[in-house]
Amino acid sequence: MELSLKVESWPIRGTFSISRGAKTEAQVIVATIRDGREEGRGECLPYKRYGETVESVQEQIVSVRSAIEGGVDRGELQKLLPAGAARNALDCALWDLEAKRQGKTIWELVGITEPNSVSTCFTISLDTPEKMAKAAQASSYTFLKIKLGAEGDEERLAKIRAAVPKARLIVDANEGWNERNIEAMVRACEVARVELIEQPLPEDKDGVLQGLKTEVPLCADESAYTAADISKLVGRYAAVSIKLDKAGGLTEALKMAQAAKDAGLSIMISCNVSTSLSMAPATVLAQYADYVDLDGPLLLEKDREPSIKYDKGKILPTTPELWG
Repeated sequence: MELSLKVESWPIRGTFSISRGAKTEAQVIVATIRDGREEGRGECLPYKRYGETVESVQEQIVSVRSAIEGGVDRGELQKLLPAGAARNALDCALWDLEAKRQGKTIWELVGITEPNSVSTCFTISLDTPEKMAKAAQASSYTFLKIKLGAEGDEERLAKIRAAVPKARLIVDANEGWNERNIEAMVRACEVARVELIEQPLPEDKDGVLQGLKTEVPLCADESAYTAADISKLVGRYAAVSIKLDKAGGLTEALKMAQAAKDAGLSIMISCNVSTSLSMAPATVLAQYADYVDLDGPLLLEKDREPSIKYDKGKILPTTPELWG
């Protein structure tokens, strides 16, 4: 077995802004595992919010190189690395390699007989109310994820709803609201007919949500990394956002989805801004999700080839040419 790494930079179309900052490129790490005959690939995006850098994630991957090249399996990998981007790249590469070795698709490996295309939302980056409303109106997507978490959010919501009166809206505050404005923002979301509010408060302020009266379901993101975190969400959240980079791969993400289902929580499958190689394994989770946010490649200037396919607001299942 041989493990190789490659750091790639993919320009973002314009600027992608959320409450924590803005960026103009996506720096991803691609891990490739070869057995001499077949190879499997996995992509991850190191994320500053989770204490990661490109260098730290590379170091994590290199730290288990001997185990990977010695033939470690996905189950053993879960014990070698914590949840995060490094484990995600390796876990997805091992899934891809397993599919290639067995001559099966990822759908056969996970037991999904007929994978379907599913509706995905398209993200409107944080900006002025006027620019966000214009971007929402210009989008061909009728299911939009609105990035909020800054002064003027109520005006942003009002202008966006006026610009796209028939669109489905979900809101992602990226931990940008606080104990003082949470009530007002929830009410504004209700008026704007928002379907879901993602991570309104910093994860260490979740207690404020206990008993909060809202007609709009709340969805945890940074408050839940792995399946072990699901139980603490009950009573505060109605849904959980699962990201492969956060969970540390498809293996743990599938466990999260099952734990969420068992706890009676709705499931959102989300992504970071990255290429189709990141989206491909996420389309597996999309088969179980109530909400899908897998628009990462659509936010780039260009995507890798072969790429994941989108059609009329839907993302299609991955194919072996790309991954799995």
